[in-house]
Amino acid sequence: MRKLIVKMSISLDGYVVGPHGDSEWMFRHRSEDSSAWVLETIQQAGLHAMGSVTYRIMSNFWPSGTDQMAAAMNEIPKVVFTRQESFDAQVPPAVAASAGASSWNASRVANGDLAEEVGRLKQESGGYILVHGGANFVSSLIQHGLVDEYRLAVHPVALGGGLPIFADLAQPLNLALISSTRFDGGVIAQVYRPERE
Repeated sequence: MRKLIVKMSISLDGYVVGPHGDSEWMFRHRSEDSSAWVLETIQQAGLHAMGSVTYRIMSNFWPSGTDQMAAAMNEIPKVVFTRQESFDAQVPPAVAASAGASSWNASRVANGDLAEEVGRLKQESGGYILVHGGANFVSSLIQHGLVDEYRLAVHPVALGGGLPIFADLAQPLNLALISSTRFDGGVIAQVYRPERE
């Protein structure tokens, strides 16, 4: 069974998006070694998973990209999770002619019961399922106990508010630290796995 891995940038005070929806802080401390860590994580995935809001943002950006990260985002299959009965996964017209657009247009839509949909995806063959966000989607995965590993890029910034991913837990979530890597820009990659009882 393949794993579901959450990869997200997170502030020191636990937010993945700032109080006004801002995410520019994620790029301030980027370094060559942190970018290489993200690229390796993305390239080893067998499936990209995301919520519908994140899908719209990424499908506007990645299809026209030309670097290694864009290639991995465009070539690896995708699934978008949504509560909408009818969701159009087609890329916006502005990027429709881009080289990477066809893989985004072929994205699967998962709009059934979250645990059942994830369970089916975990049973499929291939590399791990890499979740990119958004915050509400990731929070739902956490609340349902569906995350097998967290790859958190902890940025040296406190936002004072915004969207957390560990809010509304019914009970404490105990995690085991697997690795911790400090990057040149001050970001620390922390890999955790839930302690299963």
